Amino acid sequence: MPSAMRPLRFTSATGVSKAAIVHPSAIIEDGAIVEAGAVVGARAEIGEGTVIASGAAIGEGTRIGRNCDIGHGATVQHALIGNHVIIHPSASIGQDGFGYSAGPRGLVKIPQIGRVIIQDHVEIGASTTIDRGALDDTVIGEGTKIDNQVQIAHNVRIGRHCVIVSQTGIAGSTTLGDGVMIGGACAVNGHITIGDGAQIAAMSGVASHVPANVRWAGIPARPMNGFLRDVADANARAFGKTGRARMEKGGEEQ
Repeated sequence: MPSAMRPLRFTSATGVSKAAIVHPSAIIEDGAIVEAGAVVGARAEIGEGTVIASGAAIGEGTRIGRNCDIGHGATVQHALIGNHVIIHPSASIGQDGFGYSAGPRGLVKIPQIGRVIIQDHVEIGASTTIDRGALDDTVIGEGTKIDNQVQIAHNVRIGRHCVIVSQTGIAGSTTLGDGVMIGGACAVNGHITIGDGAQIAAMSGVASHVPANVRWAGIPARPMNGFLRDVADANARAFGKTGRARMEKGGEEQ
């Protein structure tokens, strides 16, 4: 059904609800919908066809393009959002990155002054968090799809048409090329680069740079063939030669 391509709306409201809180300096184009209970801050801009669902909060100076959906309870601040972007309920976009410096009296907070830039046709899952940049911007490339409960730290740059599955965490200042695919529950180290087209298997720990167009797995993540050999060797030690043979045959009965 075409209606299933966008998040379900709980009301049939049109325009800006009288029960929404919209700052007088906000710019809302004709055809946009701001539901009851939503908050739109000063100098925010909302494009035509965009829906701001009830309970969503749009921060000061945030710009959201046309035909977007901002889900119930989502917060978007310090952000520039393109067109045709879907942000599912309870996602948090543009909060401070986790930046502290050790000092003689304990931890000192490092001000976070960057933005989040989300390009066209991106989809962001429920309860996912994307931190604003510390100095530079955090960037999510065109067409990228991010699952529920993903954490993306400050200054991360994600290329176009990537896929990142739930419960993955990407540490600060890491760069993903175009077409990268990361399975669920992965941990990705900071200040590394994952090349174009690379695939990371679920539950992997990526500690170092990853070349383009490879398949890696494991903790620490390494080329898939090496990972499978390591698993087969461990299986053989535990269960004998029969176990290793079964692993090498993809688990088929011998």
